[in-house]
Amino acid sequence: MKTLLDGLKLPESARWHDGRLWLANWGGGQILAVTPGGESELIANVPTAMPITFDWLPDGRLLIVDGPNARLLNADLSTYADLSPVASLWNEVVVDGRGNAFVNGMNDFQAPGAIAVVTPDGEVRQVADGILFGNGMAVTPDDATLIVAESYGSRLTAFDIAEDGSLSGRRVWADLGGDHPDGICLDADGAVWYADVAGKHCVRVREGGEVLQKVEADRGCFSCTLGGEDGRSLYVLAAEWHGWENPFGDGPTGQVQVTEIG
Repeated sequence: MKTLLDGLKLPESARWHDGRLWLANWGGGQILAVTPGGESELIANVPTAMPITFDWLPDGRLLIVDGPNARLLNADLSTYADLSPVASLWNEVVVDGRGNAFVNGMNDFQAPGAIAVVTPDGEVRQVADGILFGNGMAVTPDDATLIVAESYGSRLTAFDIAEDGSLSGRRVWADLGGDHPDGICLDADGAVWYADVAGKHCVRVREGGEVLQKVEADRGCFSCTLGGEDGRSLYVLAAEWHGWENPFGDGPTGQVQVTEIG
C-alpha cells in the first residue's frame, strides 16, 4: 500500500465525500478532508480526544459524535441531540437516506452496548441492545438494512430498518472467526470491507462470511472506505496500537494508506 498522509495520532471514521477522503484524527481533536493527492484540509476542531466520528444528513449537514460527552453535534459544535439518556459513551454514527442517525454506544467497554436512533424531528431512542462493542456501521443503498461491526463478537450483524428508524430482524450477516472488525464500508456489489486492528489487515466479505479479498498493512487497521474516481481505491486508516492505557503511543504513527483493488 502507498502512504498518502502521515503524522496523524489515531485516524478513524473513514468516509469518501465530495471527491475527498474525510477522517477523524483521534487525539488531535480534528476532522480532516484529504485529496487523492494527499493534501489535507482542517474541517473542524472538536474538543474531545476520542471517540470522534461523523456522517452527513441527506441535506448535506455534517453531524459529529462527541463520544465521551454523549452528544451528537452540528458542524458548528452546537448540540444536535443529547444521547446521555441511552448511554454515557458513544462511538460510530451512520445516517440513512431518511435522515435517521444511528449511533452505537455503551456505559462500559466490557459490557454489551446499544444502538440509538436520532430521528429528523429530534427524538432519541434506543433501538437495539446487546451489542458487543459496536464499531463501524453501514446502511445499504436502499435504506433497508443496517450492518454493524461487533468487535467483541467477531461478527457483522444486520438489522432491518423501518421508516421511523426502528430496527428488527436481527441476524448474523457474517461470522468473522477470530477477527475483530472496526470500521466498515459497503462496496458496489454489496460486500463489506472491514478493518481489523490486531490482524493488521482489511478484509472483504460477502453475506454469509465468505472471504473475497484481503489487504495486509504494517500496523493496525482502524477504518477503511472506498473512493477515487472509479471507487476502486481502498483507503485505510492505520496506526500502531498500544492499548487503551496508552492509545496514542509515544508519537504519531497514524497514516492514511491507499491501494487499488481489482
